[in-house]
Amino acid sequence: MTTSGDSADKPVTRRRGNRGRTPSGKPNPIDVHVGARVRLRRTLLGLSQEKLGEALGLTFQQVQKYERGANRVGASRLFDLSRVLDVPVSFFFDDMSDDTKNQAPSMLQVGGLEESGVEYEHDPLAKRETLELVRAYYKISDPSIRKRVYELAKALGDSGTH
Repeated sequence: MTTSGDSADKPVTRRRGNRGRTPSGKPNPIDVHVGARVRLRRTLLGLSQEKLGEALGLTFQQVQKYERGANRVGASRLFDLSRVLDVPVSFFFDDMSDDTKNQAPSMLQVGGLEESGVEYEHDPLAKRETLELVRAYYKISDPSIRKRVYELAKALGDSGTH
């Protein structure tokens, strides 16, 4: 039964949300950070995207999208990731910069603040070179040699700042 003022006569138009993206359509910086942390841990464990996907019941393309921040990681998926990657859920939010936190769409006032236009620097820990270096470092079985490599890397890093 419909009455003259009933909305059943009008076509339903659904407004598509921004799916947590920034006003410019870029992925939410927090989603990008979480994805980078997934990639970091996956790589440190020596898992391919395919193997991680298999463990989660996903395709490697879905894992790729999570790692890029293109797809948001839901709570249950985050829980699954923490179990498969053997880290606490908080790991995915560790080392998040204040800039990343402040650039989240929820922190921007609608119609007020404009995006700063600052490009998000990728976390150096998420770079392949860094990940391969860390994996190679931990493959050194002799603790005294590993400590010497660590001290050498620190000394070389400090020499560039003077």
